[in-house]
Amino acid sequence: MKTIFLVIGKTTDKRIEQLTDEYIGRINHYMPFRLEVIPELRNAKSLSQEQQKEQEAELIKKYLQPGDYIILLDEHGKERRSIEFAQWMQKRMAASPRRLVFIVGGPYGFAPQIHKMAQEEISLSQMTFSHQMIRLLFVEQIYRAMTILNGEPYHHE
Repeated sequence: MKTIFLVIGKTTDKRIEQLTDEYIGRINHYMPFRLEVIPELRNAKSLSQEQQKEQEAELIKKYLQPGDYIILLDEHGKERRSIEFAQWMQKRMAASPRRLVFIVGGPYGFAPQIHKMAQEEISLSQMTFSHQMIRLLFVEQIYRAMTILNGEPYHHE
């Protein structure tokens, strides 16, 4: 099973990008994991929020494949503690989907059609973070989950 982290727009802060890449390297010791970046929309300022979400949805769909298990990172999704997230990851991996695809939407979230395609929605926090920070926080949590599942001394309760 492959795990894909699909995001819109590249990271402009090189420090965040370096840390994100470091955690992705660590994750790849446990499972195939890849960050895929969808280019930002051009002329987004001339579009309404709904138009932006619809155009982003069309771009997102191009990256999805039949058999993908789709999880949206959304502020209204289910929150889990790190240990619960690790257990959830273990169940998802045991179910053997072809690909586990986590998606971060654009600045206004997801179009309804993407919500309908998703099997689950998770939230990292009730707080709002920049899209660049979410990338780093999420890959750290994936790494943390893998260390928990492997009994390694990274996570402390």
